[in-house]
Amino acid sequence: MKQIARDSLHTVRLQLNGVERGAPCASRTLLSDFLREGLGATGTHVGCEHGVCGACTVQIDGVAQRSCMTLAVQAEGRRVDTVEGLCAADGPLSDLQAAFQRHHALQCGFCTAGILMSCDDYLRRRPDPTEAEVREMLSGHLCRCTGYTPIVRAVLETAAQRRAATDASAPSESPVTSSTES
Repeated sequence: MKQIARDSLHTVRLQLNGVERGAPCASRTLLSDFLREGLGATGTHVGCEHGVCGACTVQIDGVAQRSCMTLAVQAEGRRVDTVEGLCAADGPLSDLQAAFQRHHALQCGFCTAGILMSCDDYLRRRPDPTEAEVREMLSGHLCRCTGYTPIVRAVLETAAQRRAATDASAPSESPVTSSTES
């Protein structure tokens, strides 16, 4: 493991939402602070700074993680995705974001970025969740406004739409016909 002096500045280079980025930071800088202050990715919110609320959730190499519990230097050379990367800046919302909008699954919006990042990761790993499983996954996030029910509906709808799209694009089995002449 690379040794970094405690009081030195270190330039952390990573892939942020698919773009190579880098900036100097102290060895003790949290990834959440580095993303916001060093790289300008302010969609990552900082809530409790103890890993409890989930507002700071990002994906590191495709896995949802709390950025307030991760040092920026630990993300060196890795891919970090934030809520800003769920859709193109000038493009339409992702299917998950659109479902959140349809179901009013956000109110004040403070927790939404972290919840979206967890849900995005979760649906890739678990494409057919039950309501109970979605609620269990969401138990790692604190939301004071929505009561979680609209979030659960949005996640389940997104899962169902993705399954339907997959089923529609799968090659259909044509019935075997035999021609028998008498």
